[in-house]
Amino acid sequence: MTDSVPRIEMRNITKTFGPTVANDTISLSVRPQEIHALLGENGAGKTTLMNVLYGLYPADSGEVLLDGAPVSIREPADAIANGIGMVHQHFKLVEPFSIAQNIVLGSEITGPFGILKEREASEAVGELSHRYGLDVDPDALIQDVSVGTQQRVEILKALYRNADVLILDEPTAVLTPQEIEELIAIMRGLVEQGKTIIIITHKLREIKAVSDRCTIIRRGRVIDTVEVGSTSQQELASMMVGREVNLTVEKEPAQPQEVTLRISDLHVNNSRELPAVRGLSLDVRAGEILGIAEVDGNGQSQLVEALVGVRHVESGTIEMKGSAITNLTPKQIFDRRISSIPEDRQRRGLVLEYTVAENMVLGTHDDEPFARRGILQQEVIGEHAGELIEKFDVRPPEPSYLAGSLSGGNQQKVIIAREVSHDPEILIASQPTRGLDVGAIEYVHRSLVDQRDRGKAVLLVSLDLDEVMNVSDRIAVIFEGRIVGVFASGEVDEHQLGLLMAGGSLD
Repeated sequence: MTDSVPRIEMRNITKTFGPTVANDTISLSVRPQEIHALLGENGAGKTTLMNVLYGLYPADSGEVLLDGAPVSIREPADAIANGIGMVHQHFKLVEPFSIAQNIVLGSEITGPFGILKEREASEAVGELSHRYGLDVDPDALIQDVSVGTQQRVEILKALYRNADVLILDEPTAVLTPQEIEELIAIMRGLVEQGKTIIIITHKLREIKAVSDRCTIIRRGRVIDTVEVGSTSQQELASMMVGREVNLTVEKEPAQPQEVTLRISDLHVNNSRELPAVRGLSLDVRAGEILGIAEVDGNGQSQLVEALVGVRHVESGTIEMKGSAITNLTPKQIFDRRISSIPEDRQRRGLVLEYTVAENMVLGTHDDEPFARRGILQQEVIGEHAGELIEKFDVRPPEPSYLAGSLSGGNQQKVIIAREVSHDPEILIASQPTRGLDVGAIEYVHRSLVDQRDRGKAVLLVSLDLDEVMNVSDRIAVIFEGRIVGVFASGEVDEHQLGLLMAGGSLD
């Protein structure tokens, strides 16, 4: 880590998309055998910069140096040839294939007529995984292994192609606390074996836990590169957003009231018609935030879809204030003042080709005063959007902008503004801060607490255990479609919740 020549150096990288400058003469220097973090707000340009390094985007100007020598990286094949591998936030795995088949895909060990040598591939993957402490079963199918194991497979894919520099984009987004600890140990082990790692993450605690240095990017420009050991989380957050950020969720004790949402013995299938929610029962009260802690793929998505009417309930009941709402249409549920923040804001929360103003009235666009005799009242819709934009600090403050042109954080603000403007009795928030920076996260959490304080029932479903623990008044743990424990906030710690999320026991 004291070598004078950087392992990776990017000089004056500029990348534009039309009128948008994603990277504005950015320079980055990464030392050999270093874990270097990239930190920045949504839309700051972090992933774009790494996509340039990996050859997914061509830079408009600037140069890349490897061990002090300029290199030309025009496509991922060039990056791989230069020992650079990238693990994307959303895994690129073929689920019906085995682990070994996924790892060797594109670089297969073949015999006559191009037939894959299954045994040799499995043995090569087994040896590779053992060498780097990334133990996996080469013959297991991707669809049958945990998310943490899938992450190991993605890392092994890069190592199989002789990567010495690993780029990890949001590597802990869907991992349990135990899996995060394992990943941190893996990263340290890789560095000890000569690898260099660049991680993109919004999680300040993990930057502090594993990184040597951190480069902060704001609005496409480098703000600073700091030694992580001598920089606090608060300082990192402030540099990232350009203002002081409250990293704790400030709230008064909850004042829970009557049960508003009651779920009883619910059974819901997934898209393959296999059981996903299996006899789940849960109550949510007015004036509280009930958080569901879980690992991805344990039925939480199907549960939320059943609650909002987009997935059929096989058996069991859903009640709102004693009235059955099981298998009502989404419109009927919406009309009963149940609002939702969907986990995929771009596919389920917004119509990206519509304006911000149009998105602000989705669900009520055919009601007065937004429509009269079937004709949209554009002036009224624009005024309504302007009020919400000001109240919820949507940037840029332009109702006529297309929703798809906004950053992830501002897209989320549009959804929250729309949903809470309906004055819901129940607000279902599914992964409300996924991929957001600390400034946007602070805003979302404040909005959820505000709804609680107004006597609303809030159901929070999140893969981020820190979020569940900090925001919730009660915490329910879901595993394989069942609730395996419900606790008051502070009654259990992160380790205990992590055990339950992974199917373990507190006994």
